[in-house]
This record gives sequence, structure tokens and C-alpha cells, in this order.
Amino acid sequence: MKGNKIIILASGSPRRKELLAGLDIEFETDTRNRFKEDYSIDTPHRRIPALMSEGKSYGFHRPLAPDEILITADTLVLCGNEVLGKPKGEDDTQKAADAARMLRILSGREHEVITAVTIRDNSRHKTFSDIAEVRFRELTDDEIGYYIERYRPFDKAGAYGIQEWIGYVGIDCIKGSFYTIMGLPVHLLYRHLQDFM
Repeated sequence: MKGNKIIILASGSPRRKELLAGLDIEFETDTRNRFKEDYSIDTPHRRIPALMSEGKSYGFHRPLAPDEILITADTLVLCGNEVLGKPKGEDDTQKAADAARMLRILSGREHEVITAVTIRDNSRHKTFSDIAEVRFRELTDDEIGYYIERYRPFDKAGAYGIQEWIGYVGIDCIKGSFYTIMGLPVHLLYRHLQDFM
């Protein structure tokens, strides 16, 4: 994709950096942000990632120059009516316990992974979401414990990365984009980004 715009990825996620680089797009990263991730309990679950993505975009630490395009994203795991974000806790022990709780919820069940992306320049913005369905087989406590100890998935929604060991051994079926589950629906991003270039 060619253009004279400077593209900024406002994310510290190694997966998002990898996926955006896979589009053969030159970009820089800048994670400085004033946005506090919070939402009303009345917010429809599937709308949460879009709100978070837009919040990150408009919470960027400075105004955008006319030749800059900012990309922000947010991913959420929804199992039944339960929203599973990143594991919470004051320390790694608490985060590990919360990660184990989440993986037990996902075990043997199907869930949705929703990733929203916001593209913004200094005059307009576009937010879009993509949903993929994932089904885990029954996971044993030993498998859950091994994954958490070895991979420490504390920066991942739902406490897992599909591209890691737990995805190799535990996922029976996916419907939708693998990359949406990783955290960036690149097929949609590429298409919408062209409108900004």
C-alpha cells in the first residue's frame, strides 16, 4: 500500500505489530495515551471493543498532524454473557488465578472473540468490528496450569493466545478470521485503510 501518510499504531501488542507489518505497510508505534479503559455495565457486550478502540484513539497523547493516520484496536472475549478481558490482579499470582478461572470457563465451550479497530486522521475516523467464533475442547487443570506457567498470558483477552501452545492443543474449531482472534482483523483493516491513504 503506497501513500505519503505516516501511519501510527497506538498499541504495544507484539501480535498487532506483527500483523500490521504483514500487510507490508511502513508504520511507527506510539503507545502514549490518556484514555482510561472503562465502560458502563449497561453497554451491549459486542459494542465494548468499539468503544474502547475509539477511546484509545481520541485519548492519544497529542493532536494528529495532517499527514498522520492513527490505528487503535481492542479485543474482547465473550463466553455466554460473560465478558473476559485481560487477567486482573495486583501481582502475577492473582493474575494467574484469574487466567485459570477464565480458561476453565472457556473449556469445552464455544465463545466469541470481538476485535474492533479505529482508523483516524485529523479530520475523520472509521471504527469497525469483526467477530470470530472459537471452540475449546475440555481442558485439564494440568494443561491450564502448564500454559499459564509457561506462557503467562496476562496481556491477552480471555487469557489465551490462539497462536500459542494452548491454541495448538485445545482449539477444536474456529469460524471467522484467525487474525481477528489474534487481535487485528487485517483483511478489513487493509480495505478501510485504503480510504485514508
